[in-house]
Amino acid sequence: MARWSPYDLNGGTCIAIGGEDYCIVAASTRLSTGFSILTSDKSMILQVNDKCMIASAGFDGDRSQLHKVLNFRSVNYEHFHKKPMSCPAMAQMLGNTLYYKRFFPYYTFNLCAGLDDQGRGCVYTYDAIGSHERVGYSCQGSGKDLVQPVLDNQLKAPSILELPPKVTTQDENPGKRCLISSLHKESSFPNNTGLHNPSQESPRPPASASLTPSNRIESLPQTAITSLSKEEALETVKIAFSAASERDIYTGDAVEIFTMTEQHGVQKEILPLRRD
Repeated sequence: MARWSPYDLNGGTCIAIGGEDYCIVAASTRLSTGFSILTSDKSMILQVNDKCMIASAGFDGDRSQLHKVLNFRSVNYEHFHKKPMSCPAMAQMLGNTLYYKRFFPYYTFNLCAGLDDQGRGCVYTYDAIGSHERVGYSCQGSGKDLVQPVLDNQLKAPSILELPPKVTTQDENPGKRCLISSLHKESSFPNNTGLHNPSQESPRPPASASLTPSNRIESLPQTAITSLSKEEALETVKIAFSAASERDIYTGDAVEIFTMTEQHGVQKEILPLRRD
């Protein structure tokens, strides 16, 4: 006899891509259970404000409750602080909310995406209990195994270990240059004695310099911003959903695509998918 479970998997796939001056959030609209389609027009995206959205796949009951809680807290924040909640602040609050429910977690797979204080796209991906990180792009839901390879192929930067070494005009034989030798030449032993010479070290920047906003921008990892243009990223999202709908029975009917920019605000587009 099958055991009763408080959870159900209603499917759906969501994607978020953050670029230099834009952020794209997209999610399918099919809501299903087992081999039955409950509705073909169910939104999985919560628009917190013009610079922040949350996309959730998984159990529809938990998603509705989670979005209700987050929307209430964001409105309360806006009334108390007289300004809308930023995307990084919402990302932290979503993580805290999921962690608070860790012993009976929300059965949702979440993405928080929008624009940061510098107007750049930011995407946060989560596990079930709130652990999250900022990435350039991410995917969640039933079609993740099909969509993630497409996104990696189009958006992921090559590993630094796979890049060829930089060759300068001073190299007599560039073929013999390697990373170890370059590090040895640039080591902190310029007197060739093998002893560390503090007097020849370059001066360190003051401690307060690491707290400036400009330094915080540079401290972002390379993978936190997608290098594609907005048009290229939008086309990649459409291709990924079209491919997923051919193989994943829980992804289909249509896709809601939201594009956020500083200049044009939020733009919405509906992409039809196969309906069988």
